[in-house]
Amino acid sequence: MKTQISCDILIAGGGLGGCAAALSACRLGQKVILTEECDWIGGQLTSQAVSAPDEHPWIESFGGTETWARLRNGIRQYYKAHYPLVPSARAKSRLNPGNGDVSAVCHEPRVARAVLEEMLSPFLASGRLTLLTRHQPVSAQVQDDKVISVTFKNLCEDILITVEADYVLDATELGDLLPLTGTEYVSGAESQSDTQEPHALAGPADPEDVQSFTYCFLMDYQPNENWVIDKPQGYEEIKKSQPLQWVQPHPVTLQPRQYCLFPGLEEEGYSLWRYRRVIDKTNFEEDFFSSDLCLVNWPHNDFMGGNLIDKDPQTQENLLQSARNLSFSLLYWLQTEAPRPDGGAGYPGLRLRPDGVGTAHGLAQYPYIRESRRIKPVFRVTEHHVASELRPDKKAELFPDSVGIGLYRIDLHPSSGGKPYIDVGCCPFQIPLGALLPVRIKNLIPANKNIGTTHITNGAYRLHPVEWNIGESAGALASFCLQYQVPPQAVREKENLLQTYQQNLVKLGISLKWPEPHAI
Repeated sequence: MKTQISCDILIAGGGLGGCAAALSACRLGQKVILTEECDWIGGQLTSQAVSAPDEHPWIESFGGTETWARLRNGIRQYYKAHYPLVPSARAKSRLNPGNGDVSAVCHEPRVARAVLEEMLSPFLASGRLTLLTRHQPVSAQVQDDKVISVTFKNLCEDILITVEADYVLDATELGDLLPLTGTEYVSGAESQSDTQEPHALAGPADPEDVQSFTYCFLMDYQPNENWVIDKPQGYEEIKKSQPLQWVQPHPVTLQPRQYCLFPGLEEEGYSLWRYRRVIDKTNFEEDFFSSDLCLVNWPHNDFMGGNLIDKDPQTQENLLQSARNLSFSLLYWLQTEAPRPDGGAGYPGLRLRPDGVGTAHGLAQYPYIRESRRIKPVFRVTEHHVASELRPDKKAELFPDSVGIGLYRIDLHPSSGGKPYIDVGCCPFQIPLGALLPVRIKNLIPANKNIGTTHITNGAYRLHPVEWNIGESAGALASFCLQYQVPPQAVREKENLLQTYQQNLVKLGISLKWPEPHAI
């Protein structure tokens, strides 16, 4: 069975970039169809379970869009409206439900999903937005360098849906529309001869050298109970290939770093429990939560055994299953073998929480993806534009075509090519419009981690608030092009169009430049 529908703007991928793109396009009056492969919208924050978002230290005051601030504050208000907080927690304007180390708003994935749905709800009610979850793109029709339509498979029923649209935004996690539409792209690691980046490969480019991905999960701790899972398939082999131990490489120095599980044992190492804790039970009335809730996105379960990009479905599924086995093996090790400060081994009371991620198996609905296909852009952001050590004044390159800002260290996890961490300083940067423009295809706009960065600079541009900004600006760009009947390339080339578009972004609450330097 095949169905055909149409809209002004099609957005494939309902992660953070896709949701932000839908929000801006709908606010600007467009008819939008948003598709998502998973059950939940929200991507990194929800279906990938990384609900302790990586952000820079000044995000509470500046450095993110107004709608990103609405999302963060909406999460806080959700807890205040629906959860029995203790008075001291309820009084905090900057409530951190999990009191995790990595973010000022660590929370449950389900809460981010609820707030995102609330933000999109008016447009769903009005009919301006159509949301199709459990839909995966399978083919596309292209004519004269323009995408005419994209066909999606309904993953719940034997139905194909073809969507015709004036503009198509690729907000999928792996840049899946790029090969389907014939859009030129790269993947993996570039060579120094290409980018001249100090941290690029000294030899030839390697498309298989992609950052590790991770199947995250939630767990709590019931010390008087036994929640040990069945021994995962391949557990002994996994322990040999990716050692499960408290000592792991420090991401910056690469020297051994001692970790431990619970806080209060700092002499045993850095607490991974507190690192991405998404519920701190002391924020809530006594006995409401029997335990804290911990997000496991640790060095131990970064899967480096293969690259998902441009693989056939069976190879992809084999890699995904191996990654799931790694995460289950980490949990089993924690429950049965992990050395304890008292000399014992294992914490059998660690309990997997499938209810917190919306799956039967207990892991996230989708792996945490750090690196996508990347368009071949009109302008490519390289290490020379943003890396602190390459900018004598500690200020990033100024881009006159800025469509937003961001800040995070250039943070690359160990790769499928066997490369270790790359974690170096980064200046507060701008997002150039040129990085959102493919070199040839006229009406496809990237809206996720698939913009024109390199393997290296993707390490800074891939984080939650930057992805949101990219999507929001991409949705506004498509809307602007529809309003003025001009192609995206012309917006960058013609100063009057660029200025008008940038003024529209500012009206939407998108900052185009940093008020002052704040390198990290």
